[in-house]
Amino acid sequence: MPRPLQIRTESGLGFTEALHQFEHHSDVSAMNKNYPAFIFRDDDAFTVIFPDLPGCLTFGSTADEAFNNAREALEGHLAAMHDEHMPIPEPSALEAIDPEDGNEAGILVTKVLVPAVMPGKTVRTNVTIEEGLLVAIDAVTPNRSAFFTTAARNELSRLRAARKESRRDI
Repeated sequence: MPRPLQIRTESGLGFTEALHQFEHHSDVSAMNKNYPAFIFRDDDAFTVIFPDLPGCLTFGSTADEAFNNAREALEGHLAAMHDEHMPIPEPSALEAIDPEDGNEAGILVTKVLVPAVMPGKTVRTNVTIEEGLLVAIDAVTPNRSAFFTTAARNELSRLRAARKESRRDI
């Protein structure tokens, strides 16, 4: 039977241990924020509006679909603000905002907090990768850094979800 793949970081930690340290590092909490949002219903759709971020909104044919689209819309909006060197406001407390202020979106369904990973400082690093894999990446994207960043975020999300699921099984 083949041995499971073991990944070691430069510090000598296994990948799981490094992920655990990353998740519990004090700087990580500053990278994650919860922004309040309102979900409104009109005749045939649901709209999510972020009162702290004018212009940041998304839609869905159901409330669930609208909520599921909200995180992507929020993180995309925050990334665009970061790229344009615009100040990113701190999220308001959910109870401190009034859904009736400037509401033209329909009937309020609910108030929610939407989590987002805050954009941060970009750092340069060297990566060793198999040549064929790099050629395949270059064939599908003009921006390697964005590709690796997205792939890393997706893998971290997958590992966190797997870890939570394994804890439930115990």
